[in-house]
Amino acid sequence: MVQVSTQWPQHSMDRPRPPVVQPAPHAGEASPPADAIVLFDGKDLAQWQAEDGSAAKWIVKDGYVEVNPGTGMLVSRRGFGDAQLHIEWATPTPPKGEGQERGNSGVFLMGIYELQVLDSYQNDTYPDGQAGAIYGQNPPLVNATRPPGQWQAYDIVFHRPHFKPDSSVERPARMTVFLNGVLIQDNFELSGPTAHQRRPLRRLACEPRRWAPSLARSE
Repeated sequence: MVQVSTQWPQHSMDRPRPPVVQPAPHAGEASPPADAIVLFDGKDLAQWQAEDGSAAKWIVKDGYVEVNPGTGMLVSRRGFGDAQLHIEWATPTPPKGEGQERGNSGVFLMGIYELQVLDSYQNDTYPDGQAGAIYGQNPPLVNATRPPGQWQAYDIVFHRPHFKPDSSVERPARMTVFLNGVLIQDNFELSGPTAHQRRPLRRLACEPRRWAPSLARSE
């Protein structure tokens, strides 16, 4: 089954909010699967670089990496197509700002498909821009975020798009996402790259927030 987006205007504040659910507490650290590619081991950013190819300038401390404001995005040195990813993140506490100004960031698949990162705990914004949204295209099925300062976990299954010889789309990209163990995107078929206030480039972008060790499987 493919989850299909409705035809609400992009970033509509009139769109129904996803229901709020209470996720289980963070389970703590666990060993990665034997076949996982560890993109961040809590020690260094050897697997990452800045968008221009220079050395990554984010801050590694206490087993996590923190955004260094003004230094741009992080891009993985290794490219991925079809992939399964586990990513943990936390927004600042105490929170600052409202709506899109509170801990705004994103996880970008193939550099063009954004899964939104935001403090969405008791923080209203347009539904297709809250945490767990495929930005500008599809809100999460539910709001399963924890309070700011607590670790959140994304488990993502991503299928890359396929193209015909004439460059037309044969099979669009698809994404399934769990947030804190709760299904929030169910095999959603993307209509194209995500963007602000227009439908089909924003990558892992940024205000101070923390990212925990990251894992990926590639097919």
